[in-house]
Amino acid sequence: MARLRSITPGYYRIELPEPLSDSTHGTITHFELITVRLVDADGREGVGYTYTVGRNGAAVASVLAEIAEIAAGEEANDVERLWHRLWWALHYGGRGGATVFAISAFDIALWDLKAVRADLPLWRLLGGYDARVPVYAGGIDLDLPLDALLRQTDGNLAKGFRAIKMKVGRPRLHEDAERVKAMRAHLGPDIPLMADANMRWSVDEAIRAARAFRDADLTWLEEPTIPDDPAGHARIVREGGVPIAAGENLRSLWEFKLYIAGGGVTFPEPDVTNCGGVTPFMKIAHLAEAFNLPVTSHGAHDVTVHLLAACPNRSYLEAHGFGLDRYIAEPLRIEEGVAVAPERPGHGIAFDWRGLEALRE
Repeated sequence: MARLRSITPGYYRIELPEPLSDSTHGTITHFELITVRLVDADGREGVGYTYTVGRNGAAVASVLAEIAEIAAGEEANDVERLWHRLWWALHYGGRGGATVFAISAFDIALWDLKAVRADLPLWRLLGGYDARVPVYAGGIDLDLPLDALLRQTDGNLAKGFRAIKMKVGRPRLHEDAERVKAMRAHLGPDIPLMADANMRWSVDEAIRAARAFRDADLTWLEEPTIPDDPAGHARIVREGGVPIAAGENLRSLWEFKLYIAGGGVTFPEPDVTNCGGVTPFMKIAHLAEAFNLPVTSHGAHDVTVHLLAACPNRSYLEAHGFGLDRYIAEPLRIEEGVAVAPERPGHGIAFDWRGLEALRE
């Protein structure tokens, strides 16, 4: 048995090494890290986390405090049962937002604990496919001048990345098109290039943009319009002529079903920290597999590398630009275009709790 003896949430506000920007969220100076630490009756620990881009972290931490009351003393190995209990206990005031962020963190911690108890790395516990996962550098760089954007790209290539994502969504489409063209010329024909619009456009604007980027041979155009319009995404897929990635702002397996079955996405893109955790992430990945679609990811690369390492239909892992590496003992290893899932038990993330304490909210 693995009864939960303690459930301890944490909430931290972390300044970014430098401000980041995109077309929707504006300038981001901090991110909020919300953690949960589970200890079972044998003294084994599991850790989960989620994050925001600077707002609503207190609400997520508040929901985690409720989860701690609901799940106290429960059997930690019953991950599926606990997930459904929390989903329905919090459903009326949730279904998304802070609720699903908090469930995600708790579910990640349960899976970490389960893998620690099994003395297996999480990716092997989830089925084990290949520890070496293709990875790209996810730049948050819309407002960088072109020369700075290209210097950032060279820095990422020097770190071992062999695929690059840039932001688009400037006020004038021709500016985006010129920057995408310049990036393609800088990278040459063989390095995959993605572009992320962060929901900037209407459907018709997105179709025009996709057509403007066709000659750049994009691997995908990401989040071209709002996540609330799966039919609009299907139009963009059909008429834009560029593969579409979407899903970081979808909050459940059922929302992904609407997109995948409706032809609204080419690369489903769940974020384990906001889609409900490991439990629904793997279901989304398998749903994509059933439709012969490659799955990618958003954020939380230190956890997500395990999930994609267990998926035969994985495409690329996103490695994000947030400054969490400063507070992790062994950050994700990237070499020659792949991220390597660690062999440590669980997800293997060891936070610097003492360093984080100074940033506690």
